[in-house]
Amino acid sequence: MPTKRPRHVITETDEVAAALDDAAARWPEDAGNRTRLLAHLVAEGHRAVAAEQGRRAAHRQDAVGMTSGVLSGVYGPDYLSELRSDWPA
Repeated sequence: MPTKRPRHVITETDEVAAALDDAAARWPEDAGNRTRLLAHLVAEGHRAVAAEQGRRAAHRQDAVGMTSGVLSGVYGPDYLSELRSDWPA
């Protein structure tokens, strides 16, 4: 079918064949169409990657929230001036 979109070629290695066979069990309506099964696997993989990115972002936000302000008051207003006062000129 003509298209202006990029096309991708994938070789059906043993690993890819096993993934497609598993996909056929998951989507029996497309069991006879390995191209459709591959599209399902790509969509599922994308959902998994996006979910993991969301979990990582939430974990980072939690870490920032838990550590926010823990050093408040440790460094006084003249801390840098005092630190630099003993530096050679």
